[in-house]
Amino acid sequence: MGEVAALRQLVGQVQELWDLYGAVHAHAHGPLPRWYLLDFEHGSVKDDYCGERTGYNSELLKIMEANQSPPRKRPRRDRNREKASFLNSAEAMKLDIWSEFPEDLFETVIARLPVAAIFRFRTVCRKWCSMVGSDNFSQQYSEVPHGMPWFYTITHENGNNNVAMYDPSLNKWHHPSVPLAPANIVMPVASAGGLVCLLDLSHRNFYICNPLTQSLKEIPPRSVQAWSRVSVGMVLNGRAPNEGYKVMWLRNDGNHEVYDSLQNMWFQPGEFPPSIKLPLALNFRSQPVAVGSTLYFMCSEPEGVLSYDVSTGTWIHFIIPLPLHLTDHTLAEFQGKIMLVGLLCKNAATCVCIWELQKMTLLWKEVDRMPNIWCLEFYGKHMRMTCLGNSGLLMLSLKAKRMNRLVMYNLVSKEWQKVPDCMLPCSRKKQWIACGAAFGPCPSASP
Repeated sequence: MGEVAALRQLVGQVQELWDLYGAVHAHAHGPLPRWYLLDFEHGSVKDDYCGERTGYNSELLKIMEANQSPPRKRPRRDRNREKASFLNSAEAMKLDIWSEFPEDLFETVIARLPVAAIFRFRTVCRKWCSMVGSDNFSQQYSEVPHGMPWFYTITHENGNNNVAMYDPSLNKWHHPSVPLAPANIVMPVASAGGLVCLLDLSHRNFYICNPLTQSLKEIPPRSVQAWSRVSVGMVLNGRAPNEGYKVMWLRNDGNHEVYDSLQNMWFQPGEFPPSIKLPLALNFRSQPVAVGSTLYFMCSEPEGVLSYDVSTGTWIHFIIPLPLHLTDHTLAEFQGKIMLVGLLCKNAATCVCIWELQKMTLLWKEVDRMPNIWCLEFYGKHMRMTCLGNSGLLMLSLKAKRMNRLVMYNLVSKEWQKVPDCMLPCSRKKQWIACGAAFGPCPSASP
């Protein structure tokens, strides 16, 4: 209402000026000018002469030129012509603007988009597709904090192995239509950044892949041709996968080798320290976890954790007793801390528990456990658990004789949630998660 009052005051001032100076001029040059008053309250149009001022009950006043009737509708041809000229000028303006847009800002903006949006941008043009795969974009992407990791899993149904990827941000399973690797590659054994390390059934050949882009690279054969089982870990040289990575394998007898992606070769970093008793009793159900350049392996006898710094070649064996009544335990990592996940089974009760390794006492401290109402489902059942992933998010595959549960645990928020069943697009049977690894989705990571 304040704007209406101000408008009325302005009209009043114009009326006073007209009364003082405009009357003689108007009579000398013709009829008086006309005002059109649009009354939105009553839906009517009123007219008035400036020489005879009346009350105003309108909220909007529009001044027209003297002796002009309301504008008529223009022909469609003229309107289309004006619209076309406007679009052409707008298009020219866009070209002028975008031609001067800095290239590095494109990478900065796109690096902050969700993964699905980045893949849509790749289809815009060849230039953007090549930009997403460039080293500079990979560096930009690595410097931006992203959301939750994805899970690359191998599932079983009727004796067939299938690949499935779970996106926790969308709570959705993805099933690649094209096999990523030959059929005998069924074991994701390690991951770093956006890359996953695969091992074939013979434990002889390694492959590095980016599950998002379906790119695959076979690592040269190892110098030690052994078929025995190995524990495999993987670390990045820097923050981005394109800065290089290292893959390490370790056997129970202490033999080990490291693959350097920059040199594209395996090398033996040195002898195993005699202070650590051999043979090792490695827990192969627990994948090694990485904190910086250090890999942590779980040992069973004696119970503890074996660490190896890939950059310095330093070995340390920590003798740490496990909690009582613990089965199917595995290591995890969270913000540089070593975590332990396992099934706590006592009598007929079974529960999933989370522990944190205390650096001062070298003891496991329980920090959380699954809600009791969920644990009641497992009462009296012989449960088996497979733990996938780390970096703040865990996927737990809990299986009994007639039960298959997928549970997600967030180490940041300490929240438990159920994961939807993994089913193939053309099947209604639940897939059993056999093995897997967590990876940070990175469209620019190159093996």
